[in-house]
Amino acid sequence: MFDKLALIGIGLIGSSIARATRLKGLAKHVAISTRKLETLDEARTLGLGDTYTLDAAEAVEAADLVILCTPVGAYGSVMEQIAPALAPGAILSDVGSVKRHVVDVLKPLVPASVHLIPGHPLAGTEHSGPSAGFPELFVNRWCVLTPGPDVDAVAIARLTAFWGAMGSNVECMDATHHDMVLAITSHIPHLIAYNIVGTVADLEADTQSEVIKFSASGFRDFTRIAASDPVMWRDIFLTNRDAVLEMLGRFNEDLSRLQRAVRVGDGPALEGLFTRTRAVRRSIITAGQETAQADFGRPHASAKVPASALPGTAPELGIREHGGGEDA
Repeated sequence: MFDKLALIGIGLIGSSIARATRLKGLAKHVAISTRKLETLDEARTLGLGDTYTLDAAEAVEAADLVILCTPVGAYGSVMEQIAPALAPGAILSDVGSVKRHVVDVLKPLVPASVHLIPGHPLAGTEHSGPSAGFPELFVNRWCVLTPGPDVDAVAIARLTAFWGAMGSNVECMDATHHDMVLAITSHIPHLIAYNIVGTVADLEADTQSEVIKFSASGFRDFTRIAASDPVMWRDIFLTNRDAVLEMLGRFNEDLSRLQRAVRVGDGPALEGLFTRTRAVRRSIITAGQETAQADFGRPHASAKVPASALPGTAPELGIREHGGGEDA
């Protein structure tokens, strides 16, 4: 599909792109650049690319596809380095969880001959680094592209085909709309998880040890999300603050109503909410974005999925829940 793919940053997402590209034969040459020598050496040891360099400008030379896989807070400095070296006609994309900020930062610096198509693969795990990647990460997961109205249709089609070849379902949408949707589906859940786990971290030592010892699935699953990359999520909240604050306001209003229902003993209100939320869970399974197996499909020696569980939902799909790689 491409003569040369340049990956700037080689964590979970970048590594998975490199592996999938190798597996599917999507590029003749894969160039990898990262700012840390030890990370670059790890990528070289894993055989993720064809060339390796600490110089991002060198990596993008003659590349017809460049994907930024660094935290979004670093995009400005990276773009200043690579802009003069970008080849005419190249596609410039990224994997960040925020898109309006990406457009605002990159567009003024992108040469007129380069096609800017921001992207966001909705895939990831709580692990990070080159060794955390795997080529199946994007299979049956969504990848959202947010090209501007003036972007070349052929370039969009090429990038869509690239992500499709790695197994993604691809959809285009407005950057601002993307940020609002992801604020509630990803960013707020992460913020809540960080806060709940942080509360436990602040408990007295004896209480904290008991919480950890007796962690049931609720708190345990919060800790998986809260184990996501700190730098990446710091940048997400700082660069998508407007959408996050709006959705956080709505969440707080709903939480206040829930608090009142608990305080006054309003059973019907509580049951009504829990019934509606259960239906949302079922719709996510039906859409193929989660497994119908109990306990997120974790292996249990004697556990079986009841035949009556979630009737009409999708069978086990082996989908990994997004937990915040470079996305997230």
